[in-house]
Amino acid sequence: MRRIITGLVAITCLWPTASLAEIVRFDILAREPAFAGRSFGDVGTYERITARATFALNPSDDRNAVITDLALAPRSSDGKVAATADVVILRPSDPTHGNGTLLLEVPNRGRKLAPQLFDDAAQPGANNADKPEDAGIGFLHRQGFTMVWVGWQGDIPSKPGQLAMTAPVLKSITGPAREEFVFDNTTNPARATLTWPATDAADLKVSVRAAWADARQAPSGLLAKLVDPVTVEITRPDGFDAGALYEITYTARDPVPLGMGYAAVRDVVSFLRHDETQANPLLNGLHPSVSRAIGFGVSQSGRFLRDFLYLGLNEDLQGRTVFDGLMPHVAGTRRMATNVRFGQPGRNPRHPQDPAWQADLFPFTYASLSDPYSGKTDGLLRRCALSATCPKVMQTDSEHEWWASHASLLVTDLAGNHLDLPDNVRAYMISGTPHFAEAADVMRKGVPAMSLPQNPMHAGGPMRALLTDLNAWISDGIKPPASRVPMRAHGTLVAAQGAVPMDIPGLPYAGIHTLAAFSDQSVLPPKEIGRYPVFVPKADNDGMAIAGIRQLALAVPRATYTAWNPRAQGFGPTALYPLQGAVVPFAPTEAARKEVHDPRLSIAERYADDGAYVAAVRREAARQVAERILLPEDAERVVEAAKQGKLAKLGQ
Repeated sequence: MRRIITGLVAITCLWPTASLAEIVRFDILAREPAFAGRSFGDVGTYERITARATFALNPSDDRNAVITDLALAPRSSDGKVAATADVVILRPSDPTHGNGTLLLEVPNRGRKLAPQLFDDAAQPGANNADKPEDAGIGFLHRQGFTMVWVGWQGDIPSKPGQLAMTAPVLKSITGPAREEFVFDNTTNPARATLTWPATDAADLKVSVRAAWADARQAPSGLLAKLVDPVTVEITRPDGFDAGALYEITYTARDPVPLGMGYAAVRDVVSFLRHDETQANPLLNGLHPSVSRAIGFGVSQSGRFLRDFLYLGLNEDLQGRTVFDGLMPHVAGTRRMATNVRFGQPGRNPRHPQDPAWQADLFPFTYASLSDPYSGKTDGLLRRCALSATCPKVMQTDSEHEWWASHASLLVTDLAGNHLDLPDNVRAYMISGTPHFAEAADVMRKGVPAMSLPQNPMHAGGPMRALLTDLNAWISDGIKPPASRVPMRAHGTLVAAQGAVPMDIPGLPYAGIHTLAAFSDQSVLPPKEIGRYPVFVPKADNDGMAIAGIRQLALAVPRATYTAWNPRAQGFGPTALYPLQGAVVPFAPTEAARKEVHDPRLSIAERYADDGAYVAAVRREAARQVAERILLPEDAERVVEAAKQGKLAKLGQ
């Protein structure tokens, strides 16, 4: 493959001293053909650009003042705080063939996940864009998107396959920190990695409990020692299973102003959209080849986008809107523990961990509400509304987020009553899906800590349709389909008790879900003050959610798909296994289901034969295409998969 190395181009010599986007250098490290020259329909081939952006922030600028500890960071002679961010760009080789939309995916722990979701691409190739097959089905490329990734996470290293930000270290600062660990094994002693270096082994404290709601314990036999400043070894006591929760508190040192990562995304996108010098690799003639931008993120990076919006960072340093559209995916109503001292960007509290980490704090939804515990009135759109920079938001969640990330708080007030979303916000629950499943996944069998077979449902089909809808919304003003989520007003969002039938063989239901709590964060460990009402999706008689976008495998089912999967005995069975759902096939015949007292109709009772099943899939696919929640090309794929008995990768 021809590889063009341009070296470290000192962009500062091409620009005025003060760059409007605060990108003071944009060093292009390599430009090369992507996907070995594979062509994508009318768009043609793609080019990959690898770069490093240097940005400098003025702590006295009101638009930067929200970044925690920025004013304490070392400054250059001009009084600014500098950092660098890895950047990767995939753009049509002929920019006139692009669709004019910059699609920025916020990396998840430095990785690219959008290719797996939208293009059905497999790892590790999805991160590399080297081989033709690395583009999967090539959906994003055939649409002509210019794709951008910006390293934002300052607590991980920059290395091949991992985009990161390098920011200044605050060497003179120490402070309290804590971590929670669930090992899911019986290794003793067990080792764990701390987010920040510990200052003193004597300050290290450890507790254990079977579940988060239990009292912390320090029984004989429980010990913790530092192996090195970021490695702790825990000697585990008798009487606790593999899923026990261990909490470490310690005095940490050398924090980084991690909130600079939000500014990295803001300023790189603003630069690529608006800079009209030769420094901008997206320049086409006199103007950039993109005129609008969508921000997309999965899980951790979806939470990043919710926090980015909440902190007011969708306004650039010239007062312009950064993203016209935002698409946080599988974020629930969480944000991040990033813009805090000794933040933990990688932490996503999972059952049975503490539901009151900084990632889970008020506000939860887009409209402004009054919090009965803190006394504050706030919402995710409050700051952008003041600067008139609010984007159109399309929040998409798997059903798992409604069980594990208190997504019900998106559409209820803090007393548990129905709440309408603002006009510029849509929300969609993709029913019966786990947190994230690759298209190429196969069902894992025999996972010791998982009590039920793994749900393999992939959300690529509806996500491709919804991204198309969002792009039409910001480009042409075509409103997307109405929100499709469980709602209190519809009777499809209910208390966990009784939400799912309890008489389905092989599907034990105990109403396990993640709580939402308010805690006093000024003490360590935090002290719980109160809880917010949390609800879950109501299921039909087959045990599957009624509301949301029901993919073809749910709408024309041959099995029950849940978004929850309890932990197995010996692994904390009162909690959910992280990120997974379950699948329980229907009985093949009426006689077989009656033999096990299964109330669900058998496959033979639902469909006269395979032809009738495929016909039902075809009718439902046509309906979903008409409703703009499935693209015609995906309708063809699912009908063909139904013919082959592989609609949900079960091989049925």
